[in-house]
Amino acid sequence: MRDGGRIAAAIEVLGEIEARHLPAHLALRRWGEGARYAGAKDRAFVSGLVLDALRRRRSIAWMMGEDSDRAWALGVLRFVWDWSVERLAAAAEETHGTGALTDAERARLADPTSLDDAPAPTRGDYPDWLDASLERVFGAARAMEGQALAARAPVDVRVNGLKSDAGHVLKALAPFGAEALALPAGAIRIAAPAASERAAPVEAAPAFEKGWFEVQDAGSQVAAAVAGEIKSRQVLDFCAGGGGKTLALAAAMGNTGQLYAYDSDARRLTDTVRRTQRAGVRNLQVRSPIDPKALDGLEGRMDLVFVDAPCTGSGVWRRHPDAKWRLSEQQLERRIAEQDAVLAAAAPFVKPGGRLVYVTCSLLAQENEDRVAAFAAAHPAFAPTPIELEGAQAWRTASGFLRLTPRSAGTDGFFVAVLGRER
Repeated sequence: MRDGGRIAAAIEVLGEIEARHLPAHLALRRWGEGARYAGAKDRAFVSGLVLDALRRRRSIAWMMGEDSDRAWALGVLRFVWDWSVERLAAAAEETHGTGALTDAERARLADPTSLDDAPAPTRGDYPDWLDASLERVFGAARAMEGQALAARAPVDVRVNGLKSDAGHVLKALAPFGAEALALPAGAIRIAAPAASERAAPVEAAPAFEKGWFEVQDAGSQVAAAVAGEIKSRQVLDFCAGGGGKTLALAAAMGNTGQLYAYDSDARRLTDTVRRTQRAGVRNLQVRSPIDPKALDGLEGRMDLVFVDAPCTGSGVWRRHPDAKWRLSEQQLERRIAEQDAVLAAAAPFVKPGGRLVYVTCSLLAQENEDRVAAFAAAHPAFAPTPIELEGAQAWRTASGFLRLTPRSAGTDGFFVAVLGRER
């Protein structure tokens, strides 16, 4: 495919996402199934352009003076991918291209409307209805936080200490330009790909199949590290999902003690056994909700209960930019109710003197501080405990919780709170 055809395809996919309210990955898959002629580089180009347009659609629309899928795509190519107006014009007029640029498009591409006077949601590329929530957390910096959430994300991996070490994993991933991070320990990063390229295929590396590492955002690794010293302890991962943090907890335990993985949706646990076998985990029991007695006998026995709660996912918009435009106030209210319910359900498993770790990948106080406060008020045996994690002081909130964002930490957005149960 030539550039014109690729751009036209991206505009077509963006139109499908808008018209049918499809998640981006489904719309791209549908296009790919019908575009058998498209090669790997074509698909990477189209996918990259679609996702970048979704990341920055509001700011691009302001700069272009037009809120349309065509304007988003052209604006991204000019202002994000740094194409010249001449290159854009030539691509547009190619066979199978998007059609010649209009005089108005040429004018805006050459001299865009400044974002200086744009409202914060436009500068930060997020929906208007979230502005008050983000202002509550970030104040005048909320637009800058939004801009960081509109960037491409790197690929982070966690060294699996059960099978390897940082030196061996860095050597195995050297072809991808991997570099060790200062925090958390064992985190390695591969920079975000160039505009029209796919992310590094690290899971194709032989070291991955050997279980030497797992793909996991550094912020997620920090959240798991808050568990602290848990060797020889009894630990319950109450919302285990696909098992990412379960594996991090298992590595921290060094195959000592007992780790239980549970999730209210059995389907989310389907990959956990396979992943733990590859990782060399030997102290894990997967407890499926298919068995109504799956958690019987664990009440009041856990040194640590880890709750990676369902949330809006506002902290991972870099990776799922379409999600921010589908999110609604009604969805937020449903997530809040789920968070209250899961905290209440997890609490009985914490033994006296034990801890409950509450984690979301949301940046909204309604899902974070407010849920902790509501839980503590309803469960007087629990009290928030300031988090003491070496190197993480810059991410501590005034209340002693952790909040990581792409702007502050270079990671996905995460919130972490620890609540101790009194003896």
